[in-house]
Amino acid sequence: MQLVINTYGSYLRKKGNCFLVRKEDKVFEVSVNKVDSVLITTAAYISTDAIKFAVDNNIDIVFLDSYGDPYGRVWHPKLGSTTLIRRRQLELYDKEEGLKLAKKWGIQKFDNQIELLKRLKKTRAEKKDELERSIDEIGQSKERMKGLKGTIEERRQTMLGIEGMASRTYFEALSLTMPEKFKFKGRSRNPATDEFNAMLNYGYGVLYSRVEKACIIAGLDPYIGFLHTDNYNKKSLVFDIIEMFRAFVDEPVVHLFSKRKVKEEYFDKTNFLKKFDQKSFGVSLNKEGKAVLIEALNETFEKTIKYRGRNIKTKNVIQFECHRIANKLIK
Repeated sequence: MQLVINTYGSYLRKKGNCFLVRKEDKVFEVSVNKVDSVLITTAAYISTDAIKFAVDNNIDIVFLDSYGDPYGRVWHPKLGSTTLIRRRQLELYDKEEGLKLAKKWGIQKFDNQIELLKRLKKTRAEKKDELERSIDEIGQSKERMKGLKGTIEERRQTMLGIEGMASRTYFEALSLTMPEKFKFKGRSRNPATDEFNAMLNYGYGVLYSRVEKACIIAGLDPYIGFLHTDNYNKKSLVFDIIEMFRAFVDEPVVHLFSKRKVKEEYFDKTNFLKKFDQKSFGVSLNKEGKAVLIEALNETFEKTIKYRGRNIKTKNVIQFECHRIANKLIK
């Protein structure tokens, strides 16, 4: 599980073989064996013995901003594996093998989107035709992606264009499944302009921290990407690999809305300036909303699913895939 500290002024320290959390007038303990990572999403106190306890047990401490984006991490200083993996990441960029890897991740993303829409279609007879059209369009994008040849440099813009078209189709389809008051117009990032995107953005931030950790453990360099460009301090590979796992966030978020578990009071409106100093409003997830989302995500990550013939927890799929990528790079 992810231990989440989201109450202002909370205190985290070590007690025996447990983390002890004190927030407001409540105190509780969590066994270190149950914790995968610690997420701190607000102003809080953490003792040095808790930090060492986490490092000694291979638990990362991740600091998230108000939108759910990680802005810092406490992690042990060891490399996850041989530096040969990092060298191979650099070598493959200019080869067709690099394009094949990026295509594989994009195709997996399309497959996940199609499967989710198929599941949603089963319980929404009135939306069946529209959802089927969206599934067909994403399937066409998948086939176009499959047909690409060459190198990343030669095909980057084409790939991004294909992904962009499929993304618009996908989110238009998801909006159809929302309760009327929560329908939205496409993707909006930070700040989100609607409740669905506010929750989705925060969920993606949590997922990002898991993918980055899995890359590090597998020995992959998070900064050496393929499809996403290598800008200063940008963990390009994390942005590449996360595409395969976005459905782990999409589905629980959709279910929270469709099952009427989301309330308007879970969100705050914020002012922000657009171009030409025009004021507009953004939507952010507040403390109550974050708690509901984190609980749903933890349930999803703890579920057992079928993966390459084995029954494993959803959260472990991310680590297994990163190890597979690393192993393939050095074969």
